[in-house]
Amino acid sequence: MTRLVHRELADGIATITLDSPPNRNALSVRLLGDLADSLEQALAEPEARVIVLTGTGPVFCSGADLKEQRGDAPVTASFPEVLSLIWESPKPVICRLNGTARAGGLGLVAACDFAIAPLTASFAFTEVRLGVAPAMISVPVLRRLQPRAAAEYLMTGEVFGAAKAVEIGLLTRAVPQEELDAAVAHYAGMLIKGGPEALAITKRLVRDLPAVPFEEGLRRMTELSAERFTSEEGQEGIAAFMAKRPPRWVPGDK
Repeated sequence: MTRLVHRELADGIATITLDSPPNRNALSVRLLGDLADSLEQALAEPEARVIVLTGTGPVFCSGADLKEQRGDAPVTASFPEVLSLIWESPKPVICRLNGTARAGGLGLVAACDFAIAPLTASFAFTEVRLGVAPAMISVPVLRRLQPRAAAEYLMTGEVFGAAKAVEIGLLTRAVPQEELDAAVAHYAGMLIKGGPEALAITKRLVRDLPAVPFEEGLRRMTELSAERFTSEEGQEGIAAFMAKRPPRWVPGDK
C-alpha cells in the first residue's frame, strides 16, 4: 500500500512530507498512522538534527478527513499522539507550509516550533461552521495565538491571510512563494549550529519557564547554567569557539 507520508534525510535535516493531494492532505487514518511512524523514525535517527514538516499540492492540510468522521469513534483519535510527538520533540520542528491550512491542519502548524508559509496561503478554524469544536488542536493553538485573536478566529471560522497569521502568533514568517525554501533553509541552517542537548533544553525553557515564579525561575536557571557550562557539550562548544572551529555536532564539520 502506498504511503501517504514520505521521509527523507539529508545534511542533518529530516524532511517529512504529507503526500495525499487528492483529499488535500486530510487527516485520515492512514495519513495519521504514516505521520506518527515518520516522526518516530526521525526522532530516533541520531543524524537527524532538525525536522521539517511539509506537504505536496496547493494545500498543506485541510483538517480531518470528513468522509471518515461518520462512525461512533472519530478516526482522529490518534491525532493527540501526533501533536505530542511534535510538541515534545527534543529536535526543533519547522513547519514548511506549501499552501493553505484549515482546522486540524492548524494544529500541526501550532505544534511546530517554527512555521513558515507563502504570503498567498490562507487559514481558517472551520470547526464551528460544521457544528463541531476545535477541541484537540486548541491545546497547541491557544499556546500560540493572542487571546483576542483566538476568540475571533476560532469562534467565527473567518478566513485570514498569512500576514495576519504572523501578527497573531500562528506563523513565524510569511514570505513570497519563491522565497519559501530559502527561508526554511535559513532557519534549519541556524538550528543545526546549536548543540542538540542545548536546543532541547532551550525549547523547554521557551515553552515552560514563563509560568514559573520569578525567584524559583532564577534559582532553577542558576543551577541549569552551571550544569550546562560544565557539560560535555558545553565544554566542546567553548573549546570550539576558542579554537575558532565548528563544534563536533555540526554536520559535515568533523
